[in-house]
Amino acid sequence: MLINAKNTMEIGVYTGYSLLATALVSPDDGNIVFLANDWIYPLKTREISPSFCLFKILAMDINRENYELGLPVIQKAGVAHKIDFKEGPAMPVLDELVQDEKNHGSFDFIFVDADKDNYINYHKRLIELVKVGGLIGYDNTLWNGSVVAPPDAPLRKYVRYYRDFVLELNKALAVDPRIEICIIPVGDGITLCRRIK
Repeated sequence: MLINAKNTMEIGVYTGYSLLATALVSPDDGNIVFLANDWIYPLKTREISPSFCLFKILAMDINRENYELGLPVIQKAGVAHKIDFKEGPAMPVLDELVQDEKNHGSFDFIFVDADKDNYINYHKRLIELVKVGGLIGYDNTLWNGSVVAPPDAPLRKYVRYYRDFVLELNKALAVDPRIEICIIPVGDGITLCRRIK
């Protein structure tokens, strides 16, 4: 609602909590994005019958079962028609989107809560897809507080493994001249990146 995002994407859906929040505030007159015949087609909702299944939020996750756990809540909220769920890795879809220059700068808001070892690769593609003034949100950028812990701090194995990837992203975002960033210290940290050029 804050930025009136009409064309959004979420990478890493899990059970759909943040997806539901995005769908609830997405306006009904936004751009609809769906994949067909290897191309992306944006349409205005008012050009199509309201009974037609429309997609506003391109949502990607490698596990449909997790998404389906939260789907009844999304359906009860009446926003399931706003979601185009794609099962599988996000990188091939992003590569396809980036190849077509019509998609550059076409997304208002993108939220990423997926494989931390690919965050930097996602950013390289997403920065092309988000519009100037649009937002990219990265979840878990404080990574259990490990990003400020000394290198020899005792950390759980998976925390230590992903720590360097999260640090790499944080450092890259801090020096990226195309964005302004704000780290929000809630939960495990969310970094918001507003594209400025």
